[in-house]
Amino acid sequence: MTAISGVEFLVWLLIAASIIAVLTKYLRIPYTVALVLGGLLLSVLHLPFLSPLQPNQRPNWLTPDVILILFLPALVFEGSVKIDVRDLLRDAAPLLVLANVGVLLATLVTGYLIHWAIGVPILIALLFGTIISATDPISLLAIFKDLKMDKRLSVIISGESLLNDGTAVVLFQIVLAGALAGGLSARNGIAQFLWAVIGGAVLGSALGYAASKITQTIDDPQIEITVTTIVAYGSYLLANHLHLSGVIATASAGLIVGNFGAKRGMSPGTRTALESFWEYIAFVMNSLVFLLIGLEVHIDSLTRAWRPVFFAIAAVLIGRALSVYLLVPMSNFFGEKIPLRWQHVIVWGGLRGALALALALSLDNTFPYRDRILDFTFGVVVFSILVQDLTMKPLLKVLGLAVGRA
Repeated sequence: MTAISGVEFLVWLLIAASIIAVLTKYLRIPYTVALVLGGLLLSVLHLPFLSPLQPNQRPNWLTPDVILILFLPALVFEGSVKIDVRDLLRDAAPLLVLANVGVLLATLVTGYLIHWAIGVPILIALLFGTIISATDPISLLAIFKDLKMDKRLSVIISGESLLNDGTAVVLFQIVLAGALAGGLSARNGIAQFLWAVIGGAVLGSALGYAASKITQTIDDPQIEITVTTIVAYGSYLLANHLHLSGVIATASAGLIVGNFGAKRGMSPGTRTALESFWEYIAFVMNSLVFLLIGLEVHIDSLTRAWRPVFFAIAAVLIGRALSVYLLVPMSNFFGEKIPLRWQHVIVWGGLRGALALALALSLDNTFPYRDRILDFTFGVVVFSILVQDLTMKPLLKVLGLAVGRA
């Protein structure tokens, strides 16, 4: 049977996402959980009207590179354009430490624990460590808003996620190249990391500033939103072409557009339209990513691998705990202290989501241990949503941090 067109495939995914979104209103389960479960259900039900979503019917253009290019710029730009840079600067020390040293430490701990406990080759284990090191606070921030949590804690959670996305992707690319080449060079890796991070930040800031100046000369919401779309994807593509970090370039561009262009060069109506547009785009992209992981993972493989998946979850939690409990107290010397109760929330609130899934899915089908990495990633993401997310409210109450409604 020939593959259906890409447009038809996406339409089917959106239909599935819309139905699941409506059902979650009545079932009272997290939308992201429902999407993954829905994807799994669609992959095992061989009903005639669901045939377009079967594995052998997926479009040929949905390659690993397309998955990254399609999803990451939109998700990263939406996350950065709505953050107040003044809030980030207030907690610059802990955010920078967690997003850089913390990601590296968590990657090393996770990788070596998996290598030791499961016997996966060290470079493959470290590659998984990079994939799973980025956090995704979407559902967590909704809980914070519902319980009227301290704004600073929300900024720390969302700011760390924004910054560690870029670090995780750069480390992923470095370790992936090493795995394909059969070895890593520490000197070359450090040089490549600094070049990608610093260069990406400079390029993205410059493009964000240029886009902001353009929107100042235009008073048309549709054109201004189009300019932001161009800079979101353009900064990512140009940075990758120059061997810089596309994620960091897009995040930097989003920060500049959100804090300079939108506030100084856009009317209130345009700013509202801009926020609504990017919120919708992020909703669509997150929906597609979570559905795709459900469609991609084989349930029988995950069931057979329950023991190594359990070890992977434990390794990720240990890596997260060490990175927070070791590094945050050090960063407390350089700014306003983050109390221990908040550190507990930061550890348990290190949810994994769309970026981890996108990185795992981006691995070529012929990549060694790809299925094992997908099993690990799927298991950790589902655990973080089903267990960590659903137990966050009770934890906040036990810690005496919840002040809003239950």
